[in-house]
Amino acid sequence: MNTQNNHVISLDAVSKRYGTETVVSDVSFNIQSGECIVLVGHNGAGKTTLMKMMLGLTRPTSGNVEVLGANPAVTRKVAQHRTLGYLPESVAFYEAMTGSEVLAFYARLKGASNIDCENLLDTVGLSHAAKRRVGTYSKGMRQRLGLAQAMLGNPQLLFLDEPTTGLDPSLRHQFYELIDTLHKEGATSVISSHALNEVEARANRFIIMKSGVLIASGTLDELYKQAALPVRLKISVTPGETSSVAERLGSEINISAINNKTLKLSCFNGDKMPLIRRITDLGDVVNDLQIMPPKLDEVYSHFMNGDIS
Repeated sequence: MNTQNNHVISLDAVSKRYGTETVVSDVSFNIQSGECIVLVGHNGAGKTTLMKMMLGLTRPTSGNVEVLGANPAVTRKVAQHRTLGYLPESVAFYEAMTGSEVLAFYARLKGASNIDCENLLDTVGLSHAAKRRVGTYSKGMRQRLGLAQAMLGNPQLLFLDEPTTGLDPSLRHQFYELIDTLHKEGATSVISSHALNEVEARANRFIIMKSGVLIASGTLDELYKQAALPVRLKISVTPGETSSVAERLGSEINISAINNKTLKLSCFNGDKMPLIRRITDLGDVVNDLQIMPPKLDEVYSHFMNGDIS
């Protein structure tokens, strides 16, 4: 691995075709050690295919993939790496085994201890079902068992494909707390997710896929700037003063809604600070000011509905 650029994963002009159908087209990106990268896109956008190529489960039709300094499709180095964890979108285990037996099997492969297994079963809320056969598990329980096996051995490189499917809000929160802990210890993760509200505050960078094409990538702030979406502001004022405040702000200010106590405004990012200064100059009539940048789902919708040609 090139230690100078510290890339754990590198994709260079990667494409994947099945017959005449192209499912991934000319995708390039690098992932550095310690990053949390989230792949987002519609069903069939190519997210899972990208993940499988990074794992060496399928080969690119063209282009180059490098993980941990090696091509995962032609070497066992990646597949045998004990600090790698993978959770596929559809989890399948041998149904005659108990939850404890399944986890113990994967623990032996990764060199993890029985204590690790017990702790992880507790973390994902399966301690009560540890001795039950997996064939009796619900879909959500199997997903939680899949999470536990992916987390075995304190993994330093995680591939998680829709990891919180079937989990209730409490378990989702616990899962991401565990991921946050691993990141603080230097782990790198690639997460494919439709749950944008869950990953918005956790990812270092987002990669947005559409029909096999990478249409945008960057931090949330970088995506805001690329999308050029307006920032929303909400002003709370002395009751009955909204009309006066609107007049003082001027007709050029975009006011989207107004009632007896509040005004909702919008402006582009470059005009935000001048507008805030104008609001501050209004004095004591202003009781509160809320600034609401675009959410990830708005940014995502912008890119998905745009022209990528």
